[in-house]
Parts: sequence; C-alpha cells; structure tokens
Amino acid sequence: MPELAEVEFFRKRWRVGHGAKVQAVRLHIGKKVFRNCDTTLLAKKLPGATLLDSETAAKQMLFHFSGNNWLGIHLGMSGEMRVEPPDYVSTKHDHLILAQKSRQLVFNDPRMFGGILFHHGEKQPTWWTKIAPAILSPAFTVEVVATFLRRRARAPIKAVLLMQERFPGIGNWMADEILWRAAIHPKRPAGSLTSAEIKTLHRECRKVCRLALNTIAGQGRYLPPDLNAHIPQTWLFWHRWADGGRCPRTKKTLEREVIGGRTSCWSPARQKLTVGGVNPTKAKRVQRPRST
Repeated sequence: MPELAEVEFFRKRWRVGHGAKVQAVRLHIGKKVFRNCDTTLLAKKLPGATLLDSETAAKQMLFHFSGNNWLGIHLGMSGEMRVEPPDYVSTKHDHLILAQKSRQLVFNDPRMFGGILFHHGEKQPTWWTKIAPAILSPAFTVEVVATFLRRRARAPIKAVLLMQERFPGIGNWMADEILWRAAIHPKRPAGSLTSAEIKTLHRECRKVCRLALNTIAGQGRYLPPDLNAHIPQTWLFWHRWADGGRCPRTKKTLEREVIGGRTSCWSPARQKLTVGGVNPTKAKRVQRPRST
C-alpha cells in the first residue's frame, strides 16, 4: 500500500499538467475504481476544465480544476499515475485518462483496489476535508498523540500507528521505522508508553515523514530503479526486508512477526518489550488489599 511519500511522488507526476485544459476524458465506466464516483458528472464537467493545482493528504490526492471541479484519487495497492504523449494508446488497466494538448494524464490500476472520487462545488469535498491533520502540521501535537494513545491503550502501538484517523499517511515500513528510531517495541500496548516515550514518538513521526518526503517523493519524474540505494543505510528501511538483516545501530539480528495484521520488523536489542522491568503485555493488575 503506497504511503505518504509515494503518494506525493505520484501527485508530482501529474503536476506537469497544471495550467493546461482537459480536452477529453476517457473512463473505464463500471470498473471497481469508480465504485464511489458519479462518472456521468465527471465525464460532463471535466472536458474544457483547466487543471489548477493539486495536493496530498494521508494516502490520497486531490486535483482542483476550474469550474469548481475536484478529482480525488486513492492509489490502493497497485495504482499508478503516469504522463504519456498525446498519441498514447490506452491499455486495459488505464481506467482514467485526462487528455491535454501536449500530454495524457493516466491513472492505471491493475488490481483496482484504488479509487476515483469526483465533486462539483465551490468548496473542497467533505471526503477530503474530514481527513485528519497532517503529521507535519501544527495540529499534530504531543497532547493530541497522547490522548489518542490513551483511548487505544490496549492495542499494540504498531497497530495504532497505522490508524489513519490520527497518523495519516503512515504505512507499514514507516511505522516500523518510527518505532525503531524511538526504541519502542511494536507489541507495547499504546497505553503503556511513558510521557517521555510519547514525546519521542511524536518527534520521530514528524522526522520520518519529513525524511521520507525529501528522499522518496523527489520531483515525481521517475522512481529510482533501486529505492534502497537512495535511502541512507542508517535507516531501518535498508535492513528490514531480508532474512538475517541486522540493526544498523546495535548490529544485532532483526526480528519479524505479524503484529496487528501486518508484518513488523524490529531490533530486540534496541526495542525492549519491558517497561521498568515488567512486560506490559503480560503484567497482571495488582489487587489492592481489602479494607477490614
């Protein structure tokens, strides 16, 4: 599933079309990617409209067109944005094509887990404005994170980091990277984190998002043939994929296990499961003596 930086990367691909008019729209009407989209309205409103600007939020992107038209795209697991020449001939997986004079903007999705949304109106659509504040925004505070963790106190912190209603754009590898940097075991119950650990978690969330955007999103022209070669070896990302991978800080062997339904990777030597000598996933509630 594409994460924050990958989504921004693909949005930038279509940025070349900013300021240009849509001459024609071609759709694979009836396909799953349009399950929540009024394709009749989309096909009526976008021809003749100019692509004004675009932005990303969480794992989604929004394209603003003249005439109060808004196009939303979610990449899903296999979605891809491309820019093709004017004479490009579409394939069976090209579900949306916006033809401009000098190019064609293509959304391709073989597995169709992605989605297209369309809105006509003066203001941004509610399906966009209801997305949680970005992790790099001022609204993402330590207090907000602490409150969210308390409300999900029993859930493993790895699973909580994947909850888009508070950590928009964070996916599997980013969550592992954040927890590794913060030295927090992915199985730790969210409610067991100390105030100091929550501050560290907040800091590393912002840092990893910023580093990922700067390193991966690039200019949107092309993805590196070997993404690992463009990410510093000091990241867990470099070492987490292969069996026998070692922690870049402790040099000890990494472990992998499914936590919260997702394969997780961590460094046992760095990310301890105990808090104050107690395993928070096994600790029993202390019974107070009855008064006599």
